[in-house]
Amino acid sequence: MKYIKNTYHIENISLNRLAKKFSTPFYCYSYNKLKNNIQNFNSYFKKFSPLICFAIKSNTNINLIKEIKKFGLGADVVSKGELMLALKAGINPKKIVFSGVGKTENEIKFAIEKKILLINSESKSEIDLIEKISKKKKISVNIGIRFNPNTDAKTIKQISTGKKDNKFGVDEKTFIQLVSKLKKSKFINLKCLSVHIGSQITDHKPYEKMIRAVDKLIKKTKFKFDYVDLGGGMGISYEKNQRKLDYFKYSKVIEKFIKQHDTKIIFEPGRSIIGDTAVLVSKVIYLKESYSKTFVILDAAMNDMMRPALYGAKHQILPVSKSKIKKSNNYEFVGPICETTDKFLSSKNFQKLNEGDLIFLCDVGAYGSSLSSNYNLRPKPPEILVNKSQIKILKKRQKLENII
Repeated sequence: MKYIKNTYHIENISLNRLAKKFSTPFYCYSYNKLKNNIQNFNSYFKKFSPLICFAIKSNTNINLIKEIKKFGLGADVVSKGELMLALKAGINPKKIVFSGVGKTENEIKFAIEKKILLINSESKSEIDLIEKISKKKKISVNIGIRFNPNTDAKTIKQISTGKKDNKFGVDEKTFIQLVSKLKKSKFINLKCLSVHIGSQITDHKPYEKMIRAVDKLIKKTKFKFDYVDLGGGMGISYEKNQRKLDYFKYSKVIEKFIKQHDTKIIFEPGRSIIGDTAVLVSKVIYLKESYSKTFVILDAAMNDMMRPALYGAKHQILPVSKSKIKKSNNYEFVGPICETTDKFLSSKNFQKLNEGDLIFLCDVGAYGSSLSSNYNLRPKPPEILVNKSQIKILKKRQKLENII
C-alpha cells in the first residue's frame, strides 16, 4: 500500500486501474497487509498462546472472515446474526465467544444449541435466563461474567465501555455475588472472567490498570477461572504521527499477570487486525465555493463510511494521483447526503483538485462497510481484495432494484 510513480497502489494494482474496472466508490483491501497484521499480533503474544477471537462487528464480510479463519482465529460475536455468519464462514464453535449486553432468549438458545465455547454474560438477569434454558434442555452451559472495572480507556467517549457510567458488565460487588451463586449451579459452568474497556486504545496504561483490577477481583473471589477474556480495543494510527498501541509493553503486563494466575487468555481484536488493511476510493463530483470555503463533494457518503459522522473519527484523505504542481488548498471533504454531518474531513495544504479526480480515505477496514447503510436509498459499494497482482471481488455493488 504505497505510491508508485505518483500513483497509489494496493500491492501491485493501482487504484486508478481498479476505479476504471469497478467505478467509485469502492472499498479495497490488501490481503498481505491483513496477513502481516495477524502474524504480527501473534508474534507479540506467542509466549502465552492466547485464543484470538476476531470481532465480527468490525467487519462482517464473510469472504474476509473466511480468509481470517485460515490463520486459526476464532470469533467474538454480539448477535445471532454474527454467530450465524461466523459458523457459515467455517469458524470452529469451540473458538467462538458470544458477548453483548442484551442477548435475547432466542439468541441464547441458538448459542447453546451450537455448543460455542462461551457465553459472556453481563447481568444477573441474563444468567438467570441462561440457567432456566439450560435446566429445560438438561445440559450444562459454559459462561463468563463481564466485569466493569471502572477504568478510563482514554479514548473517544462514544467507544469507551469500561467506566462505571457505561452499560457494560457488572461492578465488583455484583460479580462476587454472582460467582458465589454459580458455585452452587448444576447447569452453569463458570469458566471465564471477561473484561473490555473500550476501543481504539493507544496507550498500554489503561490496560495495565484494567488488569490490576482483574487481579484484585480474582483474589477476592478465590475462584479458578479457566479463561480471562481481555477483550479487544487495541488502537491503530489513523492520523499522521498518531501513536498506536505498543504491543510489547501490553504483552509484558499480561505475562506478569499470568505468572500469578494459571489461565488461558482470550483476545477479541477487530480494528488491530483489519483496520489499516483497506481504503475507500471516491471521485470528486463537484468543487463548490461558498463563504470562503471550498467544498469537495464526493460520490462516497456517510452511508458508506459512518465513523466521522457518528463520533467525529478522522481518516486521512489522500489523492490517488500525486500532482507535480505544489499548490496548497484548504478543502472540506463532504458527501452528497442531506445531512450536515455528512462530512469526512477538513484538510489544509491539500494538492489542487479538479472535478473527476480520485481520492481515498485511509484505514477504513474496521467499522467501515459493517456500519454502512442504504440511507437516502444509496446502494452499498463493492468490496475488493488485492493479493499481489490478483483481484478478488469480496462483495458486489448493490443494485438499486434490490433495495427499492
